[in-house]
Amino acid sequence: MSSDIAISVTNAGKCYLVYDKPEDRLKQALFGGAARMLGRPVPKYFREFWALRDVGFEIRRGETVGIIGRNGAGKSTLLQMICGTLTPTVGHIATRGRVAALLELGAGFNPEFTGRENVQLNASILGLTDAEIEERFPAVAEFAGLGDFIDQPVKTYSSGMTVRLAFAVIAHVDADILIIDEALAVGDAFFVQKCMRFLRDFTKRGTLLFVSHDSAAVLSLCDRAIWLDGGTLVQDGTPKEVSDGYLAKLYETAQGPASALRKEPEGQKPSPGDIDGAIEKIGEVSYAHHEGATSFGAGGAEIRNVVLLDAAGHPVLGVEGGENVTLVILVKAIADMSSPIVGFYIRDRLGQNLIGENTYLSYEGDHQAVSAGQTLRARFDFKMPYLMNGDYSVCVAVADGSQTSHVQHHWVNDALIFKSYVRHGHRGLVGLPDMGVKLEAVASS
Repeated sequence: MSSDIAISVTNAGKCYLVYDKPEDRLKQALFGGAARMLGRPVPKYFREFWALRDVGFEIRRGETVGIIGRNGAGKSTLLQMICGTLTPTVGHIATRGRVAALLELGAGFNPEFTGRENVQLNASILGLTDAEIEERFPAVAEFAGLGDFIDQPVKTYSSGMTVRLAFAVIAHVDADILIIDEALAVGDAFFVQKCMRFLRDFTKRGTLLFVSHDSAAVLSLCDRAIWLDGGTLVQDGTPKEVSDGYLAKLYETAQGPASALRKEPEGQKPSPGDIDGAIEKIGEVSYAHHEGATSFGAGGAEIRNVVLLDAAGHPVLGVEGGENVTLVILVKAIADMSSPIVGFYIRDRLGQNLIGENTYLSYEGDHQAVSAGQTLRARFDFKMPYLMNGDYSVCVAVADGSQTSHVQHHWVNDALIFKSYVRHGHRGLVGLPDMGVKLEAVASS
């Protein structure tokens, strides 16, 4: 394995033997063993279940890689094999450097031991000496923030307290490779923010393998993503590309194969004019100003055009922030819809959703049904926020139903691309236009 490779996974697979009845295990042991001794074919009283099959990739030192996938996709099995707590049935896995992992809740903790004793036990397993453990224990205890509970048995801890202690340990053992498996899902907001700050700092010096159902966390934290499904590796690429494909697959699974991802042809720009006149002239042409746009959905409606206009009705492909803009989305109904919802997100180059809106709340209780063949036009008027310099995309969608239960008919990634040219500084990913700021000295009493 090359010195710049931290994790190497080669054709790895994990197979479990599934027995339908308890006595089948005994039959397999007795008859299977006898058949091997006699040189005869070994009977099988089990079924094979491959939790992971033929997975291979390499992670370089210093990379931050996110793994996404549905429950049962094989994510946890893969991480356990990388950590060494599971042995691959086939294939080979190698790591270089000290590995620290936060896997299932409470893994590696003795519930009868106190928090202090579990810190000492886990830190020693991870390679720290007694002197190093004693030196770092105050920092571990401060990070966990358990107070006097640090000297109580772990079996009395809540799930959040257990995660606090586990993360505090792996944060102070000088790991070269850090593996996190969904454990932060049970933490409170303040502790999760503390952990995310630590992880962002760790990515500057170590290798991070991060599993989460939250694609936004993968987009913001990782520079590469791997998608597992059914125990196989489906896609390995940028977090945005992999997250878009994963989302499309989720809707396809829920709504049927008509939700296939597809490319849309490049479209035309609307004629300039005043804002109302420009909106009226927007025709049913292919929406995509960006030929790389992808889409999926059940197919009961189709987004035909997406246009961003300035206050004078001119098409906008660049913004400064603070100006009035109008986003127009034109939808053609392919089937009848009783409660159509049209919405959008503005995303940064990583695919993170920065702002968004839809028509559901504005028309709640008074939804306008649409018949097949009719056209819907959604209009969103707002002040463009101040965005950091760079490229941004508009993701749009049309569904039928409610906010919590709906059929996604057409979801379009990167329907429109525009640039932000900020002429003055602001704080954060998004700056607020028309914010009132006042600083004054007041007389003391």
